[in-house]
Amino acid sequence: MLGLLRALRIWHAVLTLLLLLWWDGQSWTYRGGVTAERRARRQQQRARWLTAELLSLGSAFIKLGQLLSARPDILPAGWVTELAALQDSVPAFSFDQVQTVLERELGPRCAEVIDLDPEPLGAASLAQVHRASLRSGRQVVLKVQRPGLDRLFRLDLEVMQQVAAVLQRNPSWGRGRDWRAMARECRRVLLRELDFRVEAQYAARFRQQFLDDECIRIPGVIWELSTRRVLCLDYLPGIKVNDREALIEAGIDAVAVAEVGAASYLKQLVRFGFFHADPHPGNLAVASDGALIYYDFGMMGLLSDGLRRRLGAMVRAAAARDSAALVKEMQAAGVISGGIDVGPVRRLVRLMLQGALTPPFTANVIDKLSGDLYDLVYGQPFRLPVELIFVMRALSTFEGVGRSLDPAFSLVAIAKPYLLPLMTSSGSGSNDLFNELGRQVGALSSRAAAFPRRLDESLERLEQGDLQLQVRLGESDHQFRRMALAQQSIGQSVLLGCLALATAIVGASARPLWSILPAAAALPVGLSWFRMQVKIRRDQRLEQLPGPTVKLSSKV
Repeated sequence: MLGLLRALRIWHAVLTLLLLLWWDGQSWTYRGGVTAERRARRQQQRARWLTAELLSLGSAFIKLGQLLSARPDILPAGWVTELAALQDSVPAFSFDQVQTVLERELGPRCAEVIDLDPEPLGAASLAQVHRASLRSGRQVVLKVQRPGLDRLFRLDLEVMQQVAAVLQRNPSWGRGRDWRAMARECRRVLLRELDFRVEAQYAARFRQQFLDDECIRIPGVIWELSTRRVLCLDYLPGIKVNDREALIEAGIDAVAVAEVGAASYLKQLVRFGFFHADPHPGNLAVASDGALIYYDFGMMGLLSDGLRRRLGAMVRAAAARDSAALVKEMQAAGVISGGIDVGPVRRLVRLMLQGALTPPFTANVIDKLSGDLYDLVYGQPFRLPVELIFVMRALSTFEGVGRSLDPAFSLVAIAKPYLLPLMTSSGSGSNDLFNELGRQVGALSSRAAAFPRRLDESLERLEQGDLQLQVRLGESDHQFRRMALAQQSIGQSVLLGCLALATAIVGASARPLWSILPAAAALPVGLSWFRMQVKIRRDQRLEQLPGPTVKLSSKV
């Protein structure tokens, strides 16, 4: 019975969302007419409604929202931004239940835990955290999973599979999207998060990366007290990273903290390829000596060597603002679907590079670049890796934290020494950057040497669709339009006359009530004919249009 009620609750939310989306797609539902501003405002309302609905549905759907926020290729940018801020905050479960879980999971080892604080340090949809001491005197925290969560997760995931199957069969929703594959991936990721042993392995690997860095602290794992549903870590207290006033009161340099945080994340990306995928301010703290502390290792990202090499080539192409080379590397990395016309894609990429990477850089350059990226991939033949979205989101988060600590914070300036190794890591040696610069200087010299080279570039742009020949024959277009309207008006007039004649004949017959049928059919035809006459009269009052023009334009 509980499973049936849960399924009905989920389907109610899904059907309500589909109904709202259908309603938003009808132009007559917008008071005063549909405009881009009204549509965007309506979309923002729907994104907030979905976020609140996912929170009310509980653990599995909160995680689902976080995963969907990494798919800007299937959701509009406003929805992605709203879901990216999805943070679960739920009431704590009872301390008796905490003790029951610990006794069942740890058995005799539970005796090692003393002074377990009944008040949790924090409570979330998956678990809650309690401070404790061990008999050895070691200060720890215990992350305890909510009772019965495994059964609820599997029930919710089963309903998700059914919803995905229904969406896939819909012609408009299923086109270009593999909802079943996304549901399977969601199931795999969420079931893995239920196993705290996986998080323990992530925490240990992440800690190993920064053992020699005194500015970064990651809690150690107490393996003998960690199981599938219990995770035991060292207790590392600190001040919340975005609490600037508290940091200043503690005598900590807020500017240095911002630089340490950004540098640590760039190290994760460039040097290790294993990074924290959810570094929001709740998962970051600052120790009394200014060291940065990371918490919560349930969501971690991994950049493969192949993707890191491709990223290096993409960074080189972006730095040179070479949109053709950037698109080529994106195709090689599988970011862009094959078998498409890359001309429009090149134009989109060129506009994004000029808008986001043109000095002087704004303070929120990463945030702007992320927004441009989300706008670029939605509805386009892009398939961004989830890891890349997590990278952009985390960099944007660090950029926001850095600005809250230091108004003059510039992530671009900090990133320069870390991007150089990435740019030279294509696998051909350490002189790649200088070779690339040499090639670009040679290309620049050849372009400036003679006119044929510049002509060749113009032809190449024409081939890519960046040069357009626009021809406007204003008077001819106007005449063709009037002829088409007149033809439609004549046809409707003939049809309207036939229906009127049929109404008169039937009305004079033995069964005059049947005359209602042709009269009813004549009503919409008459309304359409009336609108056509209004349109023809309006066109006749138009001022004389300008003569034929020919215009050669260049798209940037």
